[in-house]
This record gives sequence, C-alpha cells and structure tokens, in this order.
Amino acid sequence: MTQTPYSLPQRRSFLETKRTDRWWIAPLLVLAGFGGFIVYSTWAAFQANNYFIGGAAQPGVQHLLSPFYSPVFWDPRGITSGHAWFGELPNWWPGWLLFSPALLILPFPGGFRFTCYYYRGAYYKAFWGDPASCTVGEPAFRGLDYRGEQKFPLILQNLHRYFLYIAIVFIGLLAWDGYQSFWHSNADGTKGFGISVGTIVLVLNPIFLGAYTFGCHCLRHLVGGKHDCLSCSKSREATYKRVSWLNARHMLFAWISLFFVGFTDVYVRLCASGTWTDWRIL
Repeated sequence: MTQTPYSLPQRRSFLETKRTDRWWIAPLLVLAGFGGFIVYSTWAAFQANNYFIGGAAQPGVQHLLSPFYSPVFWDPRGITSGHAWFGELPNWWPGWLLFSPALLILPFPGGFRFTCYYYRGAYYKAFWGDPASCTVGEPAFRGLDYRGEQKFPLILQNLHRYFLYIAIVFIGLLAWDGYQSFWHSNADGTKGFGISVGTIVLVLNPIFLGAYTFGCHCLRHLVGGKHDCLSCSKSREATYKRVSWLNARHMLFAWISLFFVGFTDVYVRLCASGTWTDWRIL
C-alpha cells in the first residue's frame, strides 16, 4: 500500500500568524481593562483613607463604605469610620508598618478573580501570550517542557474552589453594606432612612458581583455537575439550571462586576474627599 507522507506544520515564531482578522483586539482590551483595574485597586488599597462617608461626624449623609475595605476589621489610628468590627488599630501593630484595612481584605476576592476559569484564559493570552490566540505563534519560553497547571506556581489555580466559598461570604457582607447605605445619622444621634445615588451604587454592586460569583464553573459542578440524575431532585435541577444560565454569561458578568466594583470605590472615594456630592433622592 502506498503511503503519502505528510509534513507537520512548522512552529511559528512569537505572534506569527496567517490570520487576517483583528485577533489582537480582544487580548489588548483584556490587558488594558484587567491591568488597569489591578493598578488602580492596588493604589486604592494602600491609601487607607477616603473609604467611607456618613456616620456621627456627618449627620444627614448616607452611610457608604467602599467594597475594597469591607469588612473593616480595624480603622487606621485617628480614623473612626463606624464600620470597624474591632475599633481602632491596636497598639501591638508596629507604628513603622503600613496598615490599610483593604490589605487584609483584597487578597481574598482578588484570589477568586485570578484563579477564575474565564480570567485564566483571558490573562494567559493578554499578559504573556500563552497562547496569544488560535493559530498565533506562542512565545519561545513555551517550549517542549510545557507543564500546564500541574506544577508550581500554576497548580495554585486549583485553589479556585476554596476562594469560591470565601467569595460567597463577601457577597453577604457587601449586601449588608448595601442595606446600611439606606441609613444616615441625625444630629440628635438617631438614625434616619434615606436613599441617595450612593445607596443605589452600593445595592447594585453585590448584585453584579453575585451574578458573577454564582455563575462560577465550580459552583455549577458543586450543585449538579457531579450527579448522574439531576431530575431526581427538583430543587437540585432548578438550582443547576439557574447557575447554568449565569455560567453561560460568565464573561459578561465578570467584566460588569469588575468595573462596577472599581466604580463603587471611586464613587465613595470622591464623595469622601469632597470632589463629588452624594445626592439624596429620598
């Protein structure tokens, strides 16, 4: 029998491709969007101020707390936010060591984002081009010793399922902050009900974050993916369908929630600094 020899395709150099479409737009947008958020959130976390408005010192102003700083375990010395669980920073914290409430919080939701299945594929392409896109040449360091996510450090991506549990707790905490934003302090020390633009912002924030979190691939597997008979449990089947609906829109909610949580911090920060006014609606 005659055999026809076939030559294997030659390895492309980095970013080499025969594609004629604008394949580079998507990774470039991810690089700008996700990279910009990382830079801003890191800067905001180290500020340790302008993360809340309202309280006894600001009667008539709705209680708003930045999601980057929620929950507040301790307030920095000299700051009373009214949100700190344990009051002012204790004396055992060294004076020379920088303290910001956000630095105790952001690693957990940040870990959930960085290990997210969708974000992995997005920032692998955008940040180190591995792969840059389909049929586009990969970087030289990829080589023949590619180890996937089975070795350190990428094996740490498997922590995603554990970050999910923490992220769900944070949704509850941010929902509580949204509820708190309906209230303001009066001059006589009592609390009054009200709605401001900031109230709407703080209520929408956990809704968008929840749509992203509850559409997680791990949660979808947890509620029904490992079962052979979904219809055997009507509640499980209904939950699986709802999580699947969110999961089909995981990328959409990932970006909406990312930009909105950043906008929420910006809104509170600018109101706290006096640049913006939190206009009262009701």
